[in-house]
Amino acid sequence: MFKSLEKKYFDRPLSQGFVCLYTGKTIVMIASAMLGIFLPIFLYELFKQNFQMVVIYYGLGYFFYGVFVSIGGKFLNKFGFRRSLRVSVLFGALFYITFYFIDQDNWKYLIILSLFIIVLYRLFYWLPYHVDFAKFTSRKDRGRQVSMLNATRLIFGIFIPLIAGFVIMRFGFDVLFVIAIILYFVSGIPYLTIPHTRERFSWTWKQTWQEFFSKKRRKINLAYVADGAENVIGVVVWPIFIYQLLNGNYFQVGAISTLIIGITVIIQLILGKYIDVESSQEKVLKWGSFFYSIGWIIKIFISTAFQIFVVGTYHGIASIFLRTPFDALTYEIAADQEHYVDEFTVLHEMALQLGRSLMIILVILISLYFAIQWVFILAALATIVFNLLQRKEAKLI
Repeated sequence: MFKSLEKKYFDRPLSQGFVCLYTGKTIVMIASAMLGIFLPIFLYELFKQNFQMVVIYYGLGYFFYGVFVSIGGKFLNKFGFRRSLRVSVLFGALFYITFYFIDQDNWKYLIILSLFIIVLYRLFYWLPYHVDFAKFTSRKDRGRQVSMLNATRLIFGIFIPLIAGFVIMRFGFDVLFVIAIILYFVSGIPYLTIPHTRERFSWTWKQTWQEFFSKKRRKINLAYVADGAENVIGVVVWPIFIYQLLNGNYFQVGAISTLIIGITVIIQLILGKYIDVESSQEKVLKWGSFFYSIGWIIKIFISTAFQIFVVGTYHGIASIFLRTPFDALTYEIAADQEHYVDEFTVLHEMALQLGRSLMIILVILISLYFAIQWVFILAALATIVFNLLQRKEAKLI
């Protein structure tokens, strides 16, 4: 498959490291496609439809990861990036094992355990993943490699949410958790042959925070803060909103998600080639952020399943013109850092978690007094801030 893609889609052969990352990530994305939209709904039901409790749960996970991510960078100096990716598989599986056993009698204890596990998973997974992706992708093909990964996620999203909704209606959540556990274990196989990355995180915890709040990094950090803030609305609020709108019909939630994602796959791959023209990245990002922010505003007024489909399809297409240049630029900037790529990645992760944590607070406050869809305005505003991401101002050295 990869040999065929190299000839038809890429300008140069794919590296072994990218193939390993792509394969492992693809397997995990199957689990994400099954549970991504349904896990917030599961928690919503577990907490007896207490929306604020769901938001707090996600907020705590983001906050503690943001606090400890710089410490994790120092730890990886001794532990190693390749070994960290392998161990992350165990934490990913263990996370869903806790949900398999959780119920109304023990949730107060297992929820705390799951938070502890998910923070460890993120520490062991995201730092080496982002660093390795920047290292193992080529500058000339990076937009296409990002598009290939995103298109793969979308392809699985075409049919897996529909299947997941059917499974939940027929057998319950436990079957999905078991499948996710198996997939996480299988995803570790490609990491057995991933090349070694020789990077070393050189900053102290204090220096990391000083660099994070330095004036010269203010714009790029704000762009990533906005990225994290917008992500919270899409990951946590949107699934619960459509679940409420569809009166708790899991199958309909999955079916509509399937229809929305299915329309966007070809556009994602076509855009990847355009994004590899370096001068086009920031231009596409500008227009993508504008049209994507409009989508969030329109979503406020959705009231039927058909409207979810129409607006969701528009938003899905607009997201391609936002996420592809934004992600490609991020990995371009990371690659530019040379031996400071891991320091840049830590700052990137810290900014994401700060944005998510701040948005969590705002979502809780707004949801106490207004319907939850009004937080979509915040997502629209955050999307505009994505345009602060500029490659020329992002050098650490």
